[in-house]
Amino acid sequence: MTKKPTGKNTSGRGQRDLTVKVKTARGRKLSSTRWLQRQLNDPYVKRAQAEGYRGRAAYKIMELDDRFRFLVPGARVVDLGCAPGGWCQVAVPRVNALGEKQGKAVGRILGVDLQEVEPIAGCEIHQLDFMEDGADDQVKAWLGGRADVVMSDMAASSSGHKQTDHLRIIALCEAAAYLAFDVLDEGGTFVSKVLAGGAEGDLQKLLKQRFAKVANVKPPASRADSSEKFVVATGFRG
Repeated sequence: MTKKPTGKNTSGRGQRDLTVKVKTARGRKLSSTRWLQRQLNDPYVKRAQAEGYRGRAAYKIMELDDRFRFLVPGARVVDLGCAPGGWCQVAVPRVNALGEKQGKAVGRILGVDLQEVEPIAGCEIHQLDFMEDGADDQVKAWLGGRADVVMSDMAASSSGHKQTDHLRIIALCEAAAYLAFDVLDEGGTFVSKVLAGGAEGDLQKLLKQRFAKVANVKPPASRADSSEKFVVATGFRG
């Protein structure tokens, strides 16, 4: 006797829940388990793996550049705290660092970080503490002149205390801004990650004095539950 269809998907019991769930292992903090579960289920993490980028942060700089158009062919770019290299990877084709776009100007990308970074074709990477005395002169020497873009996705190590972490990243951003003042060419762009938290007012004032326009943006690739945002300052006054 032939059974009538029940309307149920007996092979998969309807739509299967594809969310990866991570059990808390012995010795692993609950916060670490939550972070791991979020990573495993993050569409940007999966996309980065599929497209060969070194991290989901690559899509943040893509989205910022799609809006503000600072990574143009021929641009000279400095990426501060460039590890693991995702922002550099995005910049290479956009500034035509490999010269693959015929008839377009060829750009240069200089990545600096405290730690060693795996080589990236089209990008020159150096180990450097950008807060050391003379770091700005060293950057200009490596670059062979001034930069058109200084960008930073740096974040201080988390202390677990929200206000402390906020102050640390603002201090990093201010240090990056001062280096940018020393190495940027007139009309240049400064892009940096900050954390919303109330202490960034002085930084905003500083940037508005030195740049024609200052925008605060949270790109779609930035997690909704994160307090991070990005400042994009364009039209450096020199």
